[in-house]
Formats: sequence, C-alpha cells, structure tokens
Amino acid sequence: MFKDLNKIMKQAQELQKNLQRAQEELAQLQVTGEVAGGAVKITMTGKYDVIEVKIDSSLRDPDSLDMLEELVEAALKDALEKIKAATEEKLGSFRVLGTDFPGIF
Repeated sequence: MFKDLNKIMKQAQELQKNLQRAQEELAQLQVTGEVAGGAVKITMTGKYDVIEVKIDSSLRDPDSLDMLEELVEAALKDALEKIKAATEEKLGSFRVLGTDFPGIF
C-alpha cells in the first residue's frame, strides 16, 4: 500500500515539475500579432505583457484614426490568439487530470 502511495507521490512531483517547466517556457514566449500585411504589429509575452507596438508610417494619418484603431485592435486580438494557442499546446495535456488550473486556461 505504501509502495503505491510513494509511486503516486513521485508521479505528482514529476507532474508539478513538468507544469512548472511549461509555465516558464510560456513566460519566455514572445508572439507578434499583425494585420494589414504587417503594417500594424503588436509583440507580447506569454504573460500577456505588450512589449512592442509598430505602426507603419503610411497609417499615421490623423484623418484615418478610426481605421488605425481598428487595425491595432485586430493586431492585439491576433497576438492574444497566438498566446492562447501556445498555452493550449504547452499545457493542454494537463487537462487530462480532470481539472483546469486557475490562471492558466
């Protein structure tokens, strides 16, 4: 009986290490959302921090601010979807345990 309990504890520790490693890899992740052929780019980390926003000079027209705002929003959504996909790829297998981990999914 204790042998089985020790085995379960060892597996739980290994699972915890794997989860922590995957979370660290996601924290180092950088993705770039882009629209309009790369005219608007937003780079974010796996922790959802925006680290760079690039806007092509051709879009810096004061008369076209509505369009620019829509493009920035679309680039942000693109970056967020990429982070979500990477998170699901790295951590999705942990859902097999029958529970979601708060703050991860």
